[in-house]
Amino acid sequence: MTIAELERMEAELLAPTIVECWSEDSRVELTCIAVRDITHDIKSFVFAPPPGQVFRHEPGQFLTLCLQIDGAHIERCYTISSPPTRPHRISITVKRVPGGPVSNWLHDNLRAGMSVLVAAPGGAFTLTSPLAPKYLFLSAGSGVTPLMSMTRTLVDLGADADVAFVHSARTPVDIVFRQELAGIAADQAGIHVTNVCEDHHPSEIWTGPRGRLSTGLLSALVPDLHERIVYTCGPAPYMASVRQILTDVGFDMDRYHEESFSFDVPVSTPAPPDASSGPATVGYSVEFVKRGQTITCGPDQSVLDAALAAGVRLASACGQGMCGTCKVGLLDGAVDMEHQGGIRPREIRDGKILVCCSRPLGDLKIDI
Repeated sequence: MTIAELERMEAELLAPTIVECWSEDSRVELTCIAVRDITHDIKSFVFAPPPGQVFRHEPGQFLTLCLQIDGAHIERCYTISSPPTRPHRISITVKRVPGGPVSNWLHDNLRAGMSVLVAAPGGAFTLTSPLAPKYLFLSAGSGVTPLMSMTRTLVDLGADADVAFVHSARTPVDIVFRQELAGIAADQAGIHVTNVCEDHHPSEIWTGPRGRLSTGLLSALVPDLHERIVYTCGPAPYMASVRQILTDVGFDMDRYHEESFSFDVPVSTPAPPDASSGPATVGYSVEFVKRGQTITCGPDQSVLDAALAAGVRLASACGQGMCGTCKVGLLDGAVDMEHQGGIRPREIRDGKILVCCSRPLGDLKIDI
């Protein structure tokens, strides 16, 4: 390589202009560059940005994949497992769900070299700023993913944080990121990782803590938990148990954060209302202007739920106002919208709503 070539490479590396992969609300074709087996039923999919661009996101946020599967357009959200401190790659870690259309398609079909349409990162489940001195990360199953992004971020930043990481799994072979987390704990004096397994596996007798997370076990593992900021992610029953445990020990729930959505349920077509069941629910008229369809939505019912009950399919994913997949324009009327970060203030001012968490305050006209 010539000196001129080296100087050109140096100039490119030091170029002040950094182009972010996504602009607000955009969708970008990302190229899968690697597929990695994490456990027997979990894979990580690694993507590269378009040439000359980088990724920007917060640790704990998710991506929305926009896919065509068997002729149907399906969108699903998956938490980013890579840290924002490595902006030239981004990864999601996906568990195969029995009957789940997207997770099975990804496991069976997505390979290096293929492209996927992906919406910009979203979600409010992320590390607070400034960083706290002490954290407690609680996860179960594939719920470890956002906490892995947070852990990798803290390591990359050289943060002087004390992290107690307690992960629950069915058996030893189901422990996600087992070797990497063990390596991080061995290398970082402030990070302590404990795996809790419900049972042994034929290939390995588990010698660590067994059973499910309990008040006694958590108190023994993390005696100073009242001094920590808690982040938790896992199946709904697990998180309900965690909330109960923390309530029982008098934990300040203002210091508690959870990631509460998971998708990839089998796709089903909602049945039309049964005319024999009596008159339609009293409510407001919701007109989907471009489709030429009108439904009735009760005052205590979300627009999305009313649409599904009427046999009208709308784009949606999380159902909790977090991912932004169901964002639409409101042409007329007003709603009560309780979202979880899936829509920006500017978008609300521009007349956008999330149908999954919007209840009508009167008749509506929606721009779809």
